[in-house]
Amino acid sequence: MKYASVTERLADLGGAKWEIHARARRMKAEGTAVLEFTIGEPDVPCPPELMETAARAMLSGRTGYSNGQGEPGLLRALAARYSIRRRRHIGPEQVMCFPGTQTTLYAVFMAIAEAGAEVIVGDPMYATYEGLIRATGATPVPVTLRPERGFRLDPADVAAAVTPDARAIFLNTPHNPTGAVLTREDIAAIGDIARAHDLWIVSDEVYEDLVFEGVHFTSPLDLVELADRSIACASISKSHAAPGFRSGWCVGPAEFCARLLPLSETMLFGNQPFIADMTTQAVSHPSPVAPGMAARFAARATMIHDKLHGTAGLRVHRPDAGMFALVDVRATGLSGEAFAQSLLDAEHVAVMPGESFGAALSGWLRLALTQPDAAIAEGCTRIARHAARFRADAA
Repeated sequence: MKYASVTERLADLGGAKWEIHARARRMKAEGTAVLEFTIGEPDVPCPPELMETAARAMLSGRTGYSNGQGEPGLLRALAARYSIRRRRHIGPEQVMCFPGTQTTLYAVFMAIAEAGAEVIVGDPMYATYEGLIRATGATPVPVTLRPERGFRLDPADVAAAVTPDARAIFLNTPHNPTGAVLTREDIAAIGDIARAHDLWIVSDEVYEDLVFEGVHFTSPLDLVELADRSIACASISKSHAAPGFRSGWCVGPAEFCARLLPLSETMLFGNQPFIADMTTQAVSHPSPVAPGMAARFAARATMIHDKLHGTAGLRVHRPDAGMFALVDVRATGLSGEAFAQSLLDAEHVAVMPGESFGAALSGWLRLALTQPDAAIAEGCTRIARHAARFRADAA
C-alpha cells in the first residue's frame, strides 16, 4: 500500500523521544517503585470551580456543535485578556481557539509554512517542534542555544541562519526544556530581523504564568511594530493545571486568523462548548494555582542546584520559569541518553535525556520539577550516587 510522504517525514519524530518515560511507566505497572521526573504535568489538580463550570455547562446542554473560530464568549474573553496584558487593543477577530497548544501550533504552521520553506528554531527545543515543522514539508533550521547566554536565543545567530527560503522564526518563551525567558531587547532584535526579511514570528507562550519571581515576561505581541507578523500560542494546560481538557488558542493579525479559519474548519469544525465555557472563566481571572506552582518550581530548582551542582562533576542550569531544570552530566563521560538509561536501571530514577530535545543538549538531562520536595531530594541523592560511579571509573 502507498502512504503520504508526511508519514516518512515524521517516522522518527514521535514516541521514540519518550522511550525512557514509557519504560519507566512499564516498570511502575509491573510493581517497581520509580521516581519519575520525565513529563511536565502540573503538581496540583485542576481547580474544582473550573471543573464545576464545565460540568454545569454540559448538563445545561452545551454539548452541541461550535464553530471553526471558537465560542463567542471565549473569543471576547481572550481578546480582553490579551488587550490588558499586551497593553493595546486586540479584538475577537484576532483570536482562534483549538484543542490545546499542540494543535494550535500545528494549524499555525500549516497556514504559514510549506515544502521548500525554512523555519528557524532554537536548539534545544521541545520534543514535538521538529515534527510540527516537518509535517508542513518545511525544514527546521536549528540555532544553538548556548548555556553561557542562559540558553536565550541570540539574535546574531538568528540573523546568520536566515536564507531566502526562511519563512518564520519560532520562539518558545518561557522555554522548554531550558526555562529561559527572552528579554524585551532579545525580542526587539529578533523582530528587526523578521521585519528585514519579511518573516513570521510564532511564539509558544504556554509557560507565561509560570515565570519565577524577579523575571519579566515579554511577548512579541507587546511590540506594536511586530503586530502584523506575530502569532502567540498558549493554553490553560499549565497555567490552570488542565492539560487533559485540551483548550488552547492563538492570537495574531486579523487577516491571518481569517486565512486560518478554513483550515480550522477542515480539521475540527470547532471545539467543545462546555470546555470553552470553562476556559472563558479561567482566562477572565488570575489563575488560582499558577503562583503557587511557580514558587514551588523555583524552590525545587534551587534544591537541585544546591544538591547536585559541583557534585561528581555535575553542573546544574537553574531556570527562570517553567517546570524543568537541566543537569549537565558530560563529566561522567556518558551521553544524556546513556546516563538516563543506566540511571533508570541502577537507581530507578526516570529523567529525560537532553538528546530528546536536540543536538545542543547532548550530555544533559531534563528533570521535571513537578514532584514533591522529598522525591526531588531523594532523586538528587540517587543521581549524584550514579554520577559518582562513573567518575570513580574514570579515575
